Amino acid sequence: MQIGIDSFAAAISDPATGLTLSPAERLHHLLDEITLADQVGLDVFGIGEHHRAEFLDSAPAVILAAAATRTKNIRLTSAVTVLSAADPVRVFQEFATLDLISQGRAEIVAGRGSFIESYPLFGLKLEDYDSLFAEKLDLLLNIRDNTHVTWSGKHRAALTGQAVYPRPIQDPFPIWVGVGGTPSSFVRAGMLGLPLMVAIIGGEPHRFRRLIELYRETGERAGHAPEKLKVGLHMIGFAADTTKEAADTFYPGYAHTFTEIGKERGWPPTTRAQFDAVRGPKGALLIGDAATITDKILYVNEALGGISRLTFQMGVSTLPHKKMQRAIEILGTAVAPAVRKQLVAAA
Repeated sequence: MQIGIDSFAAAISDPATGLTLSPAERLHHLLDEITLADQVGLDVFGIGEHHRAEFLDSAPAVILAAAATRTKNIRLTSAVTVLSAADPVRVFQEFATLDLISQGRAEIVAGRGSFIESYPLFGLKLEDYDSLFAEKLDLLLNIRDNTHVTWSGKHRAALTGQAVYPRPIQDPFPIWVGVGGTPSSFVRAGMLGLPLMVAIIGGEPHRFRRLIELYRETGERAGHAPEKLKVGLHMIGFAADTTKEAADTFYPGYAHTFTEIGKERGWPPTTRAQFDAVRGPKGALLIGDAATITDKILYVNEALGGISRLTFQMGVSTLPHKKMQRAIEILGTAVAPAVRKQLVAAA
């Protein structure tokens, strides 16, 4: 199992300390964190894409390219690329360039996004939410498979044999589909035989078992080999030397972020009782010391029938840089080796 980290480059003041970083300082801290993740042996680092004041990740390929020059082994991916609001030609060119810079370590996780700001920003209609994604994913895959592209659709001008350069080192270039809880999204990924990245940010992970089975069943019926139908998870988590420290450090920023999002979406304010419940043994939050997180990962892996990758979203708010670095150290030097050892022993 690959273990890594995702970041949205949050630029939100830490509610517990009042810490406020300049955008430049926050991005330099983020590059330090990616470098450290590489040094401690984590497998992947992902950068999200948002177009909001509280996040600095509107150009993820630029951040990942900067990280590529400072790292050697870690895979560098989007988390996710909001493909519905992007031009697939430019997305492919940007990530192919990243692949060249990183010597073959780039990936794309393509999704529709959980916020809607990108639609009016780029002159798109929200009612085309799904058809935009389906059409643009089709074009992105066509570009991946063909240097000279012949394609037509509803939302973009046709291509009539134009070449798309540069070409990446990896062939085929890795493209995952990022999904939430919509069954049709799992079916689409299975039909295409693309690896699946599932965002589980609340509730109980075992409830996704049937959707993941649907993905695998659909993929196999479409003729894709089982080994192609990889499943990854994007989950919120944080590590510290004790579980109490992890929970107490992470909760203020978590509560602030989800309460603010809740104001937009009609959710009630987040409470400590809710937070503690969801970080329990069967909940979706991976919060704790190394042993607690290891046990939770092994439980989730079994509950969902085996996963290939798990990435931690630790930056829902701005946490002190030293605490983030310590969390990364724990994941790389304690959690990841323990998970791999136990999975090998159980095989």
